Amino acid sequence: MRNTRMSLAYHAGGRNGCTSPLTSYLALPPPLPVIILVADGARPDTLRAAMAGGALPHLSQLAAEGGMHTVTTAWPSVTGVAYTPFLMGRFPGSVGLPGLRWFDRSRGIGPWMAYARSYVGWGMRHVDRDLAIDAPTVFELADSSLGALAVIGRGLPHACRIGRGARFVSRAATTHFRGDVRGWLAIDRDIGREVVRRVRRDAPEFVFAAFTGIDKTSHATGHDGSPVREAMRTLDDVVAEIRHDAERAGRWEQTHLWIVSDHGHSPVQHHDDLAVLVGEEWGFRTLAHPWTVGAGHEVAVMVSGNAMAHVYLELERRVRPFWPALAPRWEGVAASLLSRASVDLLVLPHTPGMVEVRARDRGSAMISFDDGSYTYRPLDGDPLGIGAVEGAGGREAYDATVDSDYPDALVQIAHLAASPRAGDILLSAARGWDFRERYEPIPHRSAHGALHRDHMLAPLVVNHAVLQPPRRTVDVMPSALAALGVPIPDGLDGESFVSEAGNLALISAG
Repeated sequence: MRNTRMSLAYHAGGRNGCTSPLTSYLALPPPLPVIILVADGARPDTLRAAMAGGALPHLSQLAAEGGMHTVTTAWPSVTGVAYTPFLMGRFPGSVGLPGLRWFDRSRGIGPWMAYARSYVGWGMRHVDRDLAIDAPTVFELADSSLGALAVIGRGLPHACRIGRGARFVSRAATTHFRGDVRGWLAIDRDIGREVVRRVRRDAPEFVFAAFTGIDKTSHATGHDGSPVREAMRTLDDVVAEIRHDAERAGRWEQTHLWIVSDHGHSPVQHHDDLAVLVGEEWGFRTLAHPWTVGAGHEVAVMVSGNAMAHVYLELERRVRPFWPALAPRWEGVAASLLSRASVDLLVLPHTPGMVEVRARDRGSAMISFDDGSYTYRPLDGDPLGIGAVEGAGGREAYDATVDSDYPDALVQIAHLAASPRAGDILLSAARGWDFRERYEPIPHRSAHGALHRDHMLAPLVVNHAVLQPPRRTVDVMPSALAALGVPIPDGLDGESFVSEAGNLALISAG
């Protein structure tokens, strides 16, 4: 059935359009849609409490019919970067997005940008060109798609993008730099109305829409503040409208509607601004956003979320050095960073397949990774608190860590540290701390980005029962493809929780 559909879609010239090609070409019912709504920054416990309190009746109904699961996100657990699993089925570091900000040793980024990347504001337009070209997006694989604030847009025609264009960009930039939390809530409402309208009109196969109000209000008021509940209710209203239209059209039972988050949140009482520390207090010539001008920098500090950071050393090197080569000069800096109350975990890549993890009061350990096998060997302590793990596959590594304070840490640390664009020192912040204070339009009372469970756990609400329990956000993309009947590419980091055979049964039932 899928091959016939794709053949006709290509013949009609409709592939990767906004409108279902079969709907427009043959006047047939549209293919089964997959609609993913991102409740950006929603914690599982916060969402569950709002549902239990009756504030989100339509989300509660979805969970009752399908299920609500808790999955792990990717590290760094930060907006945009952590959308990669949803749209590509891969961990962000492995496809070229090691963080919200990063330094490019290869010099592919020009000197006018100080060889550094930031996806905040206008820099977001570089995301697609920074992605690995051999890793497809859902937009490139589905027949017709719609995206709203997707960050990753490769394969999505401009006419199918909501939240683009000079007027919207100007509005979003003004809202961001004014620290206008109410303005973000208004943007969510407008995005929601347009998504509902376009889904009703175009009936695209695949929809991905991000709602950032939960994240913005969490930063400003904490993850359980009343504005956060207001942002959640906006999302609930969108769910209600989409369901109403699908039921009226007689296709609700064949629709997959999933609500997921890209990261959690936790309260911040203290800011340890790393750029100020390394540059002004320790005296190193430091490169950090937003001021990335000049030359002769010794250290680059690239913060994400703001509870994780990449620290790059000896910036004149064009090829990434690993810690054994850096330790003679920089061991004192690593020790000084680890001594700070703000730092929970310090990660030092030794080779592409081996990385050291240190915690101030819990010693150090080595993680090795080879062809899908993960090993964790304590050296003089157990920084992750999980005990020794030997030769575990992806599922076993997940099971070994999911109940710890660092769920899925073995896999996340290994993949990010192996990224050629990752820093020479990677930092995960302690609870109550983050790594950036200056230049934040919204003073952060809550943050994300770290490896601990408050940041790494995310909710996933689905309207149909799953074939197997979802584990990670990377499972969303292959599941969407299975639901659409699209062949799943090789090399993904996730696995489907949806059976294609079960999806075909839904077609027959419809």
